[in-house]
Amino acid sequence: MNKFTLEHSLGFMLGVAHRRSVHLMNQLLKEYEITTEQWSVLFHIYSHEGLNQREIASRAYKDQPTTTRIIDMLEKKSLVVRKPNPADRRAYELFLTDEGAHLCRLILPLEEKLNADFAEIIPEEDIKVFLRVLNEYHNHVQKQQEVHEQKNSSK
Repeated sequence: MNKFTLEHSLGFMLGVAHRRSVHLMNQLLKEYEITTEQWSVLFHIYSHEGLNQREIASRAYKDQPTTTRIIDMLEKKSLVVRKPNPADRRAYELFLTDEGAHLCRLILPLEEKLNADFAEIIPEEDIKVFLRVLNEYHNHVQKQQEVHEQKNSSK
């Protein structure tokens, strides 16, 4: 009999931890009427004002249509504005409104505290190793995804 269980699957356990973390963060964000998906885009605009939508999508690890939908929602909430790029009239640069910047200043400490709470169970000397391994895992999965996409597109 096979002794493998899902609890020994890296992908499964990362997914479980991710879903629980997102659920907890969504609970914290509820009073601000923003989701974790919206927060991730808003945070990247806060950190890199003036970038275009494609650059924000890349930094937030989201596809273009999802990013467009999120930015539309953030714009409706008066948290971000699109301004024409002077060098490329087809592109827009993204900026926070005063309300968006204020919201980021309120949410960022919550994110930092939640991250510190999560990291509390990991010895300080292991945090760098943990993050390095997660990044290596992410890069490996991304390469595997690209290989599979190439195989599928050549069929």
